[in-house]
Amino acid sequence: MTDTITPATRGGRDQDFLAPAARLRGAGIGGLEELTDLQRSDRLARMREGSLGSIHSWELVTAVDGPGTRMTVFLNGCPLRCLYCHNPDTFLMKDGEPVEAQELLRRMKRYRGVFRASGGGITLSGGEVLMQPAFAHTLLRGAKEMGIHTCIDTSGFLGANASDEFLDDVDLVLLDVKSGDEETYKKVTGRALAPTIAFGDRLAAKGIPIWARFVLVPGLTSDPRNVENVARIIERWGQAVERVEVLPFHQMGTDKWDALKLDYKLRDTRPPEPEMVEATREIFRSHGFVVH
Repeated sequence: MTDTITPATRGGRDQDFLAPAARLRGAGIGGLEELTDLQRSDRLARMREGSLGSIHSWELVTAVDGPGTRMTVFLNGCPLRCLYCHNPDTFLMKDGEPVEAQELLRRMKRYRGVFRASGGGITLSGGEVLMQPAFAHTLLRGAKEMGIHTCIDTSGFLGANASDEFLDDVDLVLLDVKSGDEETYKKVTGRALAPTIAFGDRLAAKGIPIWARFVLVPGLTSDPRNVENVARIIERWGQAVERVEVLPFHQMGTDKWDALKLDYKLRDTRPPEPEMVEATREIFRSHGFVVH
């Protein structure tokens, strides 16, 4: 199952690049009821209507996936093949576990007090959340009805899958801008840059806050000209951009690539030196951004 699941018939996140210690609890799908006895046709029908999703894991995190303490849900399926992805086990939707939307909403309800106290909420990530827009919208709508802050973490490549009604239930977007030029973007992801720019334009027009993210990989995305191009892209979104996050590359996903017998091309790439990280952040600061 690799198709995007949408309400109609059509049809990694790179995560946070912070040390696992930043995460309070990684539960896999612990505590969530799986529906493993569904026939494939039933499963697909329920995914299209938005009552069932393919889930990699969920966890409770602080100061990683948006403001405050957040319940982050990682959905399976992604159209990109980022060379530095450290969740390659989310590439394929069929590899996730079937979980009902109502099961996740019950879990969210349990944490409403934590969210209120910390200024947190829920973040839908992946993989790519917009591979499962109907399911994601069910979660977002349910969270909003409970007064919970909502966030999606996305590359924007499938931004066309997010209807205006979908975006009306999104309070914040963590938007990964993986490169500032087409050639490098294609090398990093295997896909085109233009859909990300178009999605950012749309978010800005709707006034939806954006936290732009850029993964700094020495020898791949680190050329100052590429960084400058990323800054210019983000600059077009104006006041919608609340901050820019420069995320230093690391090697913590190597074991997953090996376990999946995938060709990991960045095995010999070292994390950027602090001086390179600071110089990159300074480029974004020079454009007037608040940078982290």
